Amino acid sequence: MNHFEYRNGSLFAEDMRVTALAKEYGTPLYIYSAATIKRHFKAFDSAFDGLDHMTCYSVKANSNLSVLKMLAEQGAGMDIVSGGELYRALKVGVAPEKIVYSGVGKRSSEIRQALEAGILLFNVESVAELLKINEIAKEMDTIAKVSFRVNPDVDPQTHPYISTGMQKNKFGLDIQHSLEAYKMTADLDHVEAVGMDCHIGSQLTSIDPFLEALEKLLDFYKELKGLGIDIQYLDLGGGLGISYDEEEPPHPNEFGRALTYMLKDVPLKVILEPGRVIVGNAGIMVTEVLYTKSNPTKNFLIVDGAMNDLVRPSLYGSYHRIAEVEQNGRNTEEYDVVGPICESSDFLARERELPRVVDGERLVVYSAGAYGFTMSSNYNSRPRACELMVDGDTVSVARKRETYEDLIENEL
Repeated sequence: MNHFEYRNGSLFAEDMRVTALAKEYGTPLYIYSAATIKRHFKAFDSAFDGLDHMTCYSVKANSNLSVLKMLAEQGAGMDIVSGGELYRALKVGVAPEKIVYSGVGKRSSEIRQALEAGILLFNVESVAELLKINEIAKEMDTIAKVSFRVNPDVDPQTHPYISTGMQKNKFGLDIQHSLEAYKMTADLDHVEAVGMDCHIGSQLTSIDPFLEALEKLLDFYKELKGLGIDIQYLDLGGGLGISYDEEEPPHPNEFGRALTYMLKDVPLKVILEPGRVIVGNAGIMVTEVLYTKSNPTKNFLIVDGAMNDLVRPSLYGSYHRIAEVEQNGRNTEEYDVVGPICESSDFLARERELPRVVDGERLVVYSAGAYGFTMSSNYNSRPRACELMVDGDTVSVARKRETYEDLIENEL
């Protein structure tokens, strides 16, 4: 249960009627369920109780401070990919020693910022980055703990834009170059290799690619031990998928059992970086139908939510389930659900069977809690949406709707 359900034909977010929220706060509107976020985190984290582990939420999935604070209170660490995400994590009280810094292009200022904060480790993606971290750590008279992102060349069987563990991807080092990088750390005075990292992709609907990658990592771990390189952490990344349409991703318990079996005799602390699986189905986007329009070949629903609000359909061709906020019992028609942006790629759904709706009615876009608002923009000078957090029968504004003044605040 994701705490979005119909009661007498009206959609509720926990105990709050969505129509009432849309009337009060306007549309497009993001609504998150606190109960769902907490339940998903607990279900994921508890699946690995048999392992010495730390669950570091992937901030890029949804970086709203209300979401981060709630997860921090549940005991989550944070996986970050920018100085801005580090700032957010520290702002909500996450202990620096529970923060891991991933990402292929860390700036010198961001590396310095993370060293000053005292984060657990950097997931290093290139030799050039390793040398830069060592240089900055030397300037600061400290030692940076690092883990190398090992690219195991495993096909994650997902969308090519969110595949990250194959040789053709920009991420990480292949196993041979990783070995050379680990050896190199012995000659550097201001870095210490403490871990091994791997992330093969996002929205995975099978654990088989994870297990294939893990087998390669364990063989590599034995090779490192043979060379006297004794690491403490194994970061297996995130990527576990959710159900957007008819996917049947594995439950975290299945993943946990498989990892526990494979790692039961390995003396490493496991770091996991879930994002989408925690927040994806914990959020919806509500949008209003502005106009209906037909031509000889298509019916269109022109809504006030656009690709600047939710870019996944335009960027990836991703499917998001769409339904009425107030069920009307009408016959269905086939529609393209499109936004006001001046791009042909501005759509939320194409050739979708939906109950016939009229101007002024509202639609709900499901599974919008991950990579929804966090990827939004101000394209076409559109103020970004309001975000709400619902907890039972209470609602709080997690982010105010932007104004026109906000759009130009930093411009001269």
